[in-house]
Amino acid sequence: MGVLSTLLPTVQCDSSDQSTTTSAMSTLRSAISVPETELKRWRRIFDANAKVINGEKVLDPESFVNAIAPADDLSKIGRAQFAILFRVADTSRRGYLTWEDFTVFETVLKRPDADYWMAFQYFDVDNSGYISYDEFKSVFSASIGPGAIPFDFDCDWVKLYLGKKNGTHVLGYNQFTQLMKGLQGERLRQAFKYLDSDQDGFIRPDEFKQIILEIAGHKLSDAVIDRLPTLCTLSPGQRISYSEVIAFHNVIREMDMVERIIREATAQSKDGRITQSEFLDYAASSSRYSLFTPMEASIIFHFAGRGNASQRLALLDFAQLLDPRWTPPHQEFEQQTASSGSFLNSLLHSTYSFVQGGIAGAFGATIVYPIDMVKVGIAILVFSAGLPKMFAFVDQRSTVVGQILYKNSMDCARKIMLNEGFLGFYRGLGPQLIGVAPEKAIKLTVNDLIRGQAMDPETGRIKIGWELFAGGAAGGCQVIFTNPLEIVKIRLQVQGEAAKAEGAVPRGAIHIVRQLGIVGLYRGASACLLRDIPFSAIYFPAYGHLKSDVFNEGYNGKQLSFLETLAAAGIAGMPAAYFTTPADVVKTRLQVEARKGQTNYKGLRDAFVKIYREEGFRALFKGGPARILRSSPQFGFTLLAYEQLKKKLPYPWDEKPRRVETALTSRPDEITKIRARNALKILLDVHGDFGRRAAMAGDLSLAAPRLYPRNK
Repeated sequence: MGVLSTLLPTVQCDSSDQSTTTSAMSTLRSAISVPETELKRWRRIFDANAKVINGEKVLDPESFVNAIAPADDLSKIGRAQFAILFRVADTSRRGYLTWEDFTVFETVLKRPDADYWMAFQYFDVDNSGYISYDEFKSVFSASIGPGAIPFDFDCDWVKLYLGKKNGTHVLGYNQFTQLMKGLQGERLRQAFKYLDSDQDGFIRPDEFKQIILEIAGHKLSDAVIDRLPTLCTLSPGQRISYSEVIAFHNVIREMDMVERIIREATAQSKDGRITQSEFLDYAASSSRYSLFTPMEASIIFHFAGRGNASQRLALLDFAQLLDPRWTPPHQEFEQQTASSGSFLNSLLHSTYSFVQGGIAGAFGATIVYPIDMVKVGIAILVFSAGLPKMFAFVDQRSTVVGQILYKNSMDCARKIMLNEGFLGFYRGLGPQLIGVAPEKAIKLTVNDLIRGQAMDPETGRIKIGWELFAGGAAGGCQVIFTNPLEIVKIRLQVQGEAAKAEGAVPRGAIHIVRQLGIVGLYRGASACLLRDIPFSAIYFPAYGHLKSDVFNEGYNGKQLSFLETLAAAGIAGMPAAYFTTPADVVKTRLQVEARKGQTNYKGLRDAFVKIYREEGFRALFKGGPARILRSSPQFGFTLLAYEQLKKKLPYPWDEKPRRVETALTSRPDEITKIRARNALKILLDVHGDFGRRAAMAGDLSLAAPRLYPRNK
């Protein structure tokens, strides 16, 4: 970049000679190390927007704007205003840019200080590398409208930069950047003094609005602009003091920091809202020095709270101050729940989510089904010492003294593979997939539905009580599908090894359903409820808080990666699976078909008592680690699939939630486009209408009529 700094002034000084300019551009391009991929990208942009003039591809002001303006800029800067930068790029003053001109312009944008450098070039009309008093005054005056508040160029502030004698002192690049940074403050002081005709230190609300519109109108939403006169209500007298004007300007100047503090403070707040004092406390704790005065904080909360600065405000309340494109929400959105069309839309949305949940559930169940086979084997089966070389299958509650069939999970998996092959791990998968779709679908849909109704629409927060209720209700609703599914699945899993040991013929799922009947399919349902309600009540809140509190989903617009979503879903399943293992053990004992010599259980309470008396407390947690190994990955992959389906195939007619989208949360543009936009913002700080007249008239020469002659 050092070579660029030395070569660029040479290019501009020699711009009157076209051949010299072309040679200098070539020298510049060769001196700057530009990757081949970057040149190809610039070429694609140039070719996509260029027009053919006299057989040559060139960019005129309109096509130049299309080439450099950000695609979706989160500001109020009009695309046409980017034509201001055309004057900087068109160093030869031909009214169009060749491919060589465009590559030089893009190369300049790679400078880390490209925004200030572009502004410097705009004011340096004679390409001398310096800015004189006359240049500064002429460009400034030509760029604002006749009705603007006048600026005194003979003030002491200007003389401190340029000297007391006009023309005896010029500004180099570094000096110019400091002048531009302090220019708004001086304009603010002069504008207040000009409008304060009786010099009592106050101006009228409409005069305050005029000042802000000229120096920062492009930084504020229309809603805030309309309410600018209400600043007078912060103090008695219905007028606005100089202190309040300065405080408001400081808020605008530090808007990025205001947003960071608000986002972080509301994210850490228990209810997603903050007060004015909490804003100041967080600002003080997150910076080395105090950033904002109490008056500045009052102004922030005044405009965010619509005049009520004492209330607790959510991030959405600050949207109209933070987002210059903010518009009031549609009335139809506010009345959505009352309309019949909304009810139909909600029904369709739930159905859509139900289908996605079923697909996700089937995906998760298929992946972890072999682990489930091992879990069931460990929880139930023992090897009888009285039957050498024979597999006698009774469960671990048996009163027959025997040797455990499987020593551990690895031993169980090895013997299933040895006796039944790889497909033995998927015995009973058919009924599982048939039932798992509605089971997981209803769980995910009910949880989302209740959370959506209980969630604060402004903060996106939900109270922990509602989180537990939503999860528990989802777990309870799924039992209608879970219980019949699991009793068939367990009996299919058990009879596979039992058939080999006893010489029996395995029965299919239809035979088991006929044998059990409707009532029999819900045997152990109380234990199933006792397991699934706590499981979901633990799982879903844990999953939600892991995403938001550990992986910071939603913070500054962050979206979780594939692995982060899987980790959150998997980790949340661990405590949920282990702490509900006793209920799962009891449910399995109640649902498995009793064999000779096994303890018979009359019901839920009887099963708990007998297991505890005969086998001890630890028996209630048999298969707990295997349950974690199954449930945790299953729900991990299920939730991962569900989240990906919602992201890739969202509901087509979904009402998008209100969000605060600003430059801090948007996907970053290419750095060159960001610097082009920032260069324009520096020029707009001179006056909010800088270049607007030229853009509206479609004639770039209006930007500086005395300095940039019309093309003939």
